[in-house]
Amino acid sequence: MSDDERDEKELDLTSSEVVTKYKCAAEILNKALQLVVSECKPKAKIVDLCEKGDAFIIEQTGNMYKSAKKKIEKGVAFPTCISVNNVVCHYSPLPNDESVLEEGDVVKVDMGCHIDGFIATVAHTHVIQDGPVTGRKADVIAATNTAAEVALRLVRPGKKNKDVTEAIQKVAAAYDCKIVEGVLSHQLKQFVIDGNKVVLSVASPDMRVDEAEFEENEVYAIDIFASTGEGKPRMLDEKQTTIYKRAVDKNYHLKMKASRFIFSEINQKFPIMPFTARALEEKRARLGLVECVTHDLLQPYPVLHEKNGEFVAHIKFTVLLMPNGSDRITSHPLQDLQPTKTIEDPEIKAWLALATKTKKKGGGKKKKGKKGDKPEDESAAAEPMDASTNGATTES
Repeated sequence: MSDDERDEKELDLTSSEVVTKYKCAAEILNKALQLVVSECKPKAKIVDLCEKGDAFIIEQTGNMYKSAKKKIEKGVAFPTCISVNNVVCHYSPLPNDESVLEEGDVVKVDMGCHIDGFIATVAHTHVIQDGPVTGRKADVIAATNTAAEVALRLVRPGKKNKDVTEAIQKVAAAYDCKIVEGVLSHQLKQFVIDGNKVVLSVASPDMRVDEAEFEENEVYAIDIFASTGEGKPRMLDEKQTTIYKRAVDKNYHLKMKASRFIFSEINQKFPIMPFTARALEEKRARLGLVECVTHDLLQPYPVLHEKNGEFVAHIKFTVLLMPNGSDRITSHPLQDLQPTKTIEDPEIKAWLALATKTKKKGGGKKKKGKKGDKPEDESAAAEPMDASTNGATTES
């Protein structure tokens, strides 16, 4: 096959090289997440943590595929966001922002990494405290994590996206929490972070998606938010938005010089992936971005809020639908959680008892078998999280 023919063919998980690139991106991302979570301490500046996460990804991906014949694009696939307490998502402030973390904060870290356009994304929720997390904070994190574990077992060939939507709402309700509305979990493809096949967080008359069935060799970013409140996020201040993505299908002749300068910089540096305004030439950025957004050249990722006093938790993971089962490639261990609720529902327990991998027949080739690795079929049941269990057993 010539290079041109290979470029035209959509690359998926049938290529071992593609699987390797997804897993390399995930490995870097998991380490970046670990670094950022370890730095989440009282008085840590949020913007510093965001910059550390992005810098780590850029440095680590920069060391990959250095000797490749063809230049391979790699780096940040989604800028590091640190959203605290009732802030739902996309908080990645500019350098002059003085916001800091405080003891007891519920901190959501969200980030993405890619190698050659093969994207891994992850989000994790961490409470800044010593000892077990209790009360409603524990409930909302347990709800999000248990919903993620159920989703992992239902995002499999033959199942439909609506199966996942219904199941995660049932899980959240068991913890007296709500799944946050308006969230889409997207299929991932090469250089596509928001593929057309999606899972909707909450079906409503205002928001519906096409029914879709999961298929082997697909990749998904499963994105789950739960709230102790109503789960209806709102944008409070447009000026808080700092993350954008180039809308590749839109064109417009910009009038302002600052806009043209910024748009040229975006096309050069960030033609496809979401980016942070921190990475642009600062003086002209704010002015130029407004005209670009007004004329739909950029898709903004607004900072969304739940009501004050409520807590929102977020878990996102990337899953490869391999022939031998679902392979969750991004995650982070949870703190010890002691929620106030216990899962009694037999249907939820049955979902959690499903295996994510199938037993291999015969002695096929096994990649990178390290000491202590789980055998293929051992990723079976996840425990529902209640007062007698904690996050130690749930990392996939």
